[in-house]
Amino acid sequence: MNSVEISIMNESGLHARPATKFVKISNNFQSDVSVIKGERKINGKSIMGLMSLAVSKGTTIRIEAEGPDEQKLIESLVNFIEHDLDD
Repeated sequence: MNSVEISIMNESGLHARPATKFVKISNNFQSDVSVIKGERKINGKSIMGLMSLAVSKGTTIRIEAEGPDEQKLIESLVNFIEHDLDD
């Protein structure tokens, strides 16, 4: 398993549009992915799960991936959060 903690720094957090992109990226990989906020852990390939976390600006989340392409999945999601979240 591979994991990373990352803070969400864009003004609107992981609202509907970026959450949809996050899920689309996740679904391009074979590995399972989870997103953890506090005590809650959800499937990172589920738009409803991700939206239920209500990730706002300044929130730190943990992304965990497990499977054959876990490292590439983590790298893709971190790149999205750091560079493309506001698009």
